Amino acid sequence: MPAEGGDLAVQEELYAELEAKVRADRPKEDLQPLRKAYEFSRMAHSGQTRKSGEPFLDHPLHVAHILADQHLDMVCLQTGLLHDTVEDNKKIDLAMIGRHFGEHVQRCVEGVTKLDKLRFFSKEQRQAENLRKMLLFMATDPRVILVKLADRLHNMRTLDSLEPQRQREIAEETLNIYAPIAHRLGMGKFRGELEDLAFRYVEPEASADLMREIESKRAEYEGYIKELQREIEVRLSREGIPARVEGRAKRAYSVYLKLKRQKINLDQVYDLLAVRIITDSVRNCYGALGVIHSEWHPIPGRIKDFIALPRPNGYQSLHTSVIGPGGHAFEVQIRTDEMHRLAEEGIAAHWKYKEGKRGPDTDDERIVWIRQLVEWLRDMKDPTSMNSTLRLDLQQEEVYTFTPKGRVIVLPREATPIDFAYAIHSDVGNTCVGAKVNGRIVPLKSALSDGDVVEILTQPGHVPSRDWLAMAKTARARHKIKHFINTVERARAIEIGEKYLEKEARRLGVQLSRIGRTALDGVASDYGCSKSEDLYAALGFGKYSARQVLQKLAPETAAEPAEGLDVKAPAPPAPAGDGKDLIIRVKGIDDPLLYRARCCNPIPGQPIIGYVTRGKGIAVHAVDCKNVQNLMYESERKIEVEWARSSKDIFPVRVVIHTDDRPGLLAQITSLLASEESNIRSLEASTEGKRSTDGAVIDMIIEIRDTKQLQRVVSAMRRVSGVRDVERTQ
Repeated sequence: MPAEGGDLAVQEELYAELEAKVRADRPKEDLQPLRKAYEFSRMAHSGQTRKSGEPFLDHPLHVAHILADQHLDMVCLQTGLLHDTVEDNKKIDLAMIGRHFGEHVQRCVEGVTKLDKLRFFSKEQRQAENLRKMLLFMATDPRVILVKLADRLHNMRTLDSLEPQRQREIAEETLNIYAPIAHRLGMGKFRGELEDLAFRYVEPEASADLMREIESKRAEYEGYIKELQREIEVRLSREGIPARVEGRAKRAYSVYLKLKRQKINLDQVYDLLAVRIITDSVRNCYGALGVIHSEWHPIPGRIKDFIALPRPNGYQSLHTSVIGPGGHAFEVQIRTDEMHRLAEEGIAAHWKYKEGKRGPDTDDERIVWIRQLVEWLRDMKDPTSMNSTLRLDLQQEEVYTFTPKGRVIVLPREATPIDFAYAIHSDVGNTCVGAKVNGRIVPLKSALSDGDVVEILTQPGHVPSRDWLAMAKTARARHKIKHFINTVERARAIEIGEKYLEKEARRLGVQLSRIGRTALDGVASDYGCSKSEDLYAALGFGKYSARQVLQKLAPETAAEPAEGLDVKAPAPPAPAGDGKDLIIRVKGIDDPLLYRARCCNPIPGQPIIGYVTRGKGIAVHAVDCKNVQNLMYESERKIEVEWARSSKDIFPVRVVIHTDDRPGLLAQITSLLASEESNIRSLEASTEGKRSTDGAVIDMIIEIRDTKQLQRVVSAMRRVSGVRDVERTQ
């Protein structure tokens, strides 16, 4: 009892601080609804604790504090306090939330509540359905995602109490889904903290090494930035431009991505140090840019005008990188106060307490993006496809292109005219036969660049090609192409499957006409198909054999094939020892031909998925293989496979190591491989430039038993002094 009394006192203090924050924002508002939500949450979570042993009520209180720090409205604050009540207390349902707190709060709580009470076949399916549900609710009320992001942020701040494997899973989901969503909604502050927190768990060694390196130079950085701030303030004041100047070092995760992408060391990062100039008008933004460029030399290609061409998430600012005092490069961001507020808060700024209308306009680019996302989510059934396509769509950088009439079309980097066509309209994409870029006809696979003027050439009756899937970069274009091809392929597969079943029935002397449609529908359900047409399609794609189906329809025709057999998966022609005796388990298929796909070369321990090919058997891919998205538009050809038992085989894995150019480093790497009992099949080392600072590349093929050994080897390599990055390549 004393502990409970102490907990209650802490919670009352937390709630009192919450009330004080809200009252400071809106002194005239009645805070009784907030008190009511707190007391309801306290009742619902009574006796519940978190993994850390802390009272569960601490979590919703901290979530509400995060929302209050964003100055959000009462619906958000109440939802923050109530968001786990339905999920964690069987006596409370959504109807009860609605009766006590109203329709808006009920809907927001429903949007945030997970679907854990439903049965799913896999973790991946559960994740996909939870995301689908949250995003569907988000389209009607974006406050759902504001609460969910606050919930995820507090969970990330308190992740230490979970098991390492669970920590990594949550951190990866945060990096792949929630931080990019915060970015697309313009919430820079949320995105930055989510990424840096997740980085610690996804890449713990790289994070620790980078933070040590940054920390060792912190005093130098801080002194340099303060000097820059003073100098810029003096020069702006001299030109009559009112401004405040802020300095900062680039975020750790952002630095890590740049180091990894460009294979450089910390001293070569141009925008490691940044200065932000916040002024009172757009005119003075451009005036400040002129002052900076007149004083220091700008770095070519680093000037970006996001004021004239805002990002899709509403972000506006001028960016430039210059060579400053002492030859050090630094980045400058210039914006107005309003632009700065929107850059930090994004869509959350629309739900700040104010009189009159609240919430974003329906034509807000961020709301348009949500609606487009929901459009393809409604039709996408495969969780693997949904999760990876969502990650792809969320994480790409933008390129700004134009229609001949001057309309801005924002696309991901390396987008093609096909993406441009589907961004205009589905019919334009489907009937596209060519494109002109800046007045010249170009191939449809050409990558578009900033400032390109694109004209799409169409022809009535033309249809998309399967080859377009390899060219399209946007989720919208890929979804539309897949949907069209799937419709055509499915109709053909149904026809083939029906003829296949009839032919096999004649051979075995089974009269299908006497069996009837009802019996066939019943057998279809045994195979997970909702109706006989789905079963015909699966037969047409080669997923099941007609003999298996007929055995269920007429058991006397053949012996039932055993399910869940352990089958050997021969690899296609490959170097000796390339997993020829690999054991993989397939359910529902009698002695299938399996092979590991060469594009991703999966090894034991990696999540895998099977794809029924035409005439070549079942190709086994890694779930995260880049080619999976091009294949899985025909969901009937997907088949579940798994590693049946640990294999003693050795698998060749190609590893590329980017390093400093120094003597003895190669010897260290080969020595640690020997200590890990990993043999080197081939090795090639080369320098990347004439200077020693340009670095070197070591390209090797090593023998690996499973993913655990690969992770140990890669981690050990990254700990070697002078190693910049290690990546497994295909």
